[in-house]
Amino acid sequence: MLDRWGRWVHRRRRWVLAVAGAALVFAGVWGTGVFGALTSAGGFDTPGSESARAAQIAERDLGRDAADVVILYQGDMTVDDPAYRASVEQALNALPPDRIAAISTYWTTKAPQFVSDDRTATYAVLELAGSDEAARQAGYEAVQDELTRVGGGLTAKVGGAVGTETAVNERVSSDIGRAEAMAIPVLLVLLVLIFGGLVSASMPLLVGGLAILGSFTALHALTYVTDVSIFAVNITTFLGLGLAIDYGLFMVSRFREELAREGRSIEDAMGATMATAGRTVAVSGITVAVSLSGLLLFDQRFLVSMGYGGIATVLVCMVGALTVLPAMMGALGPKVNALSIRRRRPAEGRADGWWGRVARSVMRRPVVYATATVALLLALGAPFLGINWGGMDARVMPEGADARVVAEALETRFPGNATSPIEAVVTGTSDQAAIQAYGARLASLPGAAEATVTGAEGTTTRIALTYTAEPDSGAARDLVQAVRDVPAPAGAQVHVGGPTAEVVDSLGSIGATMPWLAALVGGATFVLLFLAFGSVLLPLKAIVMNMLSLSATFGAVVLIFQDGHLSGLLGFTATGSIAPAMPILMLAMLFGISMDYEVFLLSRVREQYDLTGDNTAAVTAGVQRTGAIITSAALLFIVVIGAFATSGITFIKMVGVGMVIAIVLDATVVRGLLVPATMRLLGRANWWAPGPLAGLYRRYGIREGGSPVSPAPPDLKPVG
Repeated sequence: MLDRWGRWVHRRRRWVLAVAGAALVFAGVWGTGVFGALTSAGGFDTPGSESARAAQIAERDLGRDAADVVILYQGDMTVDDPAYRASVEQALNALPPDRIAAISTYWTTKAPQFVSDDRTATYAVLELAGSDEAARQAGYEAVQDELTRVGGGLTAKVGGAVGTETAVNERVSSDIGRAEAMAIPVLLVLLVLIFGGLVSASMPLLVGGLAILGSFTALHALTYVTDVSIFAVNITTFLGLGLAIDYGLFMVSRFREELAREGRSIEDAMGATMATAGRTVAVSGITVAVSLSGLLLFDQRFLVSMGYGGIATVLVCMVGALTVLPAMMGALGPKVNALSIRRRRPAEGRADGWWGRVARSVMRRPVVYATATVALLLALGAPFLGINWGGMDARVMPEGADARVVAEALETRFPGNATSPIEAVVTGTSDQAAIQAYGARLASLPGAAEATVTGAEGTTTRIALTYTAEPDSGAARDLVQAVRDVPAPAGAQVHVGGPTAEVVDSLGSIGATMPWLAALVGGATFVLLFLAFGSVLLPLKAIVMNMLSLSATFGAVVLIFQDGHLSGLLGFTATGSIAPAMPILMLAMLFGISMDYEVFLLSRVREQYDLTGDNTAAVTAGVQRTGAIITSAALLFIVVIGAFATSGITFIKMVGVGMVIAIVLDATVVRGLLVPATMRLLGRANWWAPGPLAGLYRRYGIREGGSPVSPAPPDLKPVG
């Protein structure tokens, strides 16, 4: 089928390129408008959870009581000095009243939590006006520049939920631009070195640009039907550029190889390329998209947005690689090798080259290689057993960022967590004596500081419980559970919320969804690989090896980002915990991306096995012929991901560093050593399937067509 598709695209290449050009113009004009339609940097809460229900009830019955903006004031005076008060109140009174719903300060509440231990600092809590998140965000942007204006020798820094989200949004946007500026020149140089020519080197980059703009267009369309987080732009950019370059490398390399065969026309070369490398791209793209679709199972908007962005990106990459790229290659023909800077090496690996020697060595000692690589991966993965799950706070920002300075000051210099309390929303009773008794029981819990009624209307009362622990600590999460265990007043119901309760509910929700993610990704991967190769054992082995590779990656992530090793070198602050959304995001992306290399390798092996029936020779030839290309593809992907690993936002950096580690392990240790070693040990069983499944594969399998390569390259040395 793909052979016929390649020939069809070649014959209509001018029309395909014309349509692609029009789509590119549209994407550049309309697609880039996505940046104004994305939601804020939040999305880590769990809709439908107890904490979400508490917030909904409180807002419905009592109005919002949110610390949207926290302004930290500091100076040489103490808050007891009348000049201090006058300066703060003058600054706050100057804010537009139509943008601010409520302001709380030490002087309006007399609450000791508003004063630092040395009494030289205080803060104001602002609730923004607006009926929804978009209106409040617009209000914040309107007053943002005025929030830090204060006289009397004081300084002001802005934090709080909206302030922090805005700062993260701005940093994400600047990081994307910087990462692209860093990655693209390096990618071009590497592509020129890999291909040996400017024309062939530019083609994967062109597909990458098309993929990114196409993904922006898809995301913009999605914003009309659902919320899409700004973080989806990150995954769109690095995943689109990385996959497009990978697919472009596979396709262009194979096209050049087929074109070099004697007597091969451009159309025949295109058909053979699509039947082999095109098939690999199709299977890989579908596998990556299915893996990312697992993110749609979760309740958190952050993960769902990443799923939408990732799926759109992968599908655009796949379509571009299977339509636009073949049209460009067909239009160029032999000119794909134009502007060469050195003599082109053969596309297939040499038997006396590095990967040829590695392949023969693995074939001679498969038990040694398999045992050593599994031991290495298990050792690297061991730290993952000590992972400490937690939420995210302002420490994801760089040191010195205003939002982080404010958050750290509130934790270290002020008694109690007045801006991050545990909130108990009591409904169904107006008995004040019972409510006061309930509040007293909450205040007596270990770790609790003070329980204060912050709102009451009819039969609904909100109690804010401050505590001594940090909001993101295990002690704070334990206190949430303790509060939930306290019996409600007679005849009443209690919903417990607040920032720490949101983390508790998020952890519970994610843990409950993980088995479904594993079932979807594992099951779909098994089916796709079976249809691609007609084997039962190969898909199972691929899934197990992917899990080994991922466990090693997560172990390294724990060592680096939880325990703080390399924190100075990488420029972040370790928090002692890992937000569960990050490993899940990496799992969904990496499980699919690693299959990219798996499918490419196994396709070559299967190609040789179908021709020779010799499993050992087929595995040797597969590693020899794909090793350099897989390594090159991994190197290019690492450049893209590595650029994003320089982000100033810690969890974006974590994803970048984690993916770099995973790709290095996967492209070298796993695909270069472990996969061929286990295939050597399994022998002909690699290709076994029970009778009914074998018939299913013969009927529905994604089999290769076209003209295969020769059974073995002329210089392929025997194993022995």
